[in-house]
Amino acid sequence: MSTAVLEPPAPPTPQPPMPQMSLVSHLCELRRRLVICAAALAVGGVIGFVLYSRILSFLIGPYVSATGSSKLFITDPLEGFATRIKVAGYTGLILAMPVVLWQLWQFITPALHRKERRMAVPFVASAVALFAFGAALAFLTLPKALEFLVSIGGDNLETIFSPSAYLKLVTFMMVAFGLAFEFPVVLVFLQLVGIVSSRRLRSWRRYTAVGIFVFVAVATPSQDPYSLFALAIPMYLFYELSIVAGRLLKK
Repeated sequence: MSTAVLEPPAPPTPQPPMPQMSLVSHLCELRRRLVICAAALAVGGVIGFVLYSRILSFLIGPYVSATGSSKLFITDPLEGFATRIKVAGYTGLILAMPVVLWQLWQFITPALHRKERRMAVPFVASAVALFAFGAALAFLTLPKALEFLVSIGGDNLETIFSPSAYLKLVTFMMVAFGLAFEFPVVLVFLQLVGIVSSRRLRSWRRYTAVGIFVFVAVATPSQDPYSLFALAIPMYLFYELSIVAGRLLKK
């Protein structure tokens, strides 16, 4: 009666070591990435400077809907030029964002393992998509927010907006909404690294609902009820979705 001889399992194939770069090589690589980002910002800024009139007409759309006027008023001789520079800068930043994110990704990729790369791609993609969605939602709520801000002062006040103040409000609103929409990405990440659990998040539902409304009331630049509910409700829905997503990813 012959017995089969069990051979020991083969040892796992060692992964090739990650290439090491010297400090000088890192600095040269960083400088090259920064030069590319600066060039992308410059090209985007030139495009924004050339298309200034069309971009400004689009940005004052909520103002036209709220007040019925299509003109912004300036009292500083330099404000017209400053407004054009701001619009060109904002446009350049938006247009260059894909290039900047790609250069950042290419710079940090050599330091990541294969599993970390697989996890980083959906996190970065979802963060960018949620920020864009939040900024778009802020822009859509601006007409109602401006109507509230115009009417709350009474009929004895004449509404005259300057370009600097108006663009500042629009920018802050879009950035506030965009950053707030990163809430589920942060929660899912905290669950994956084990800082919080989905069970703990479920037990915090009541406190979270109150905290979200307080946070939005303080963080929203316009301080109007339309923006409050437009931001607080999606944030709480994202809180619930992040609990489900965290449980699925942990499994």
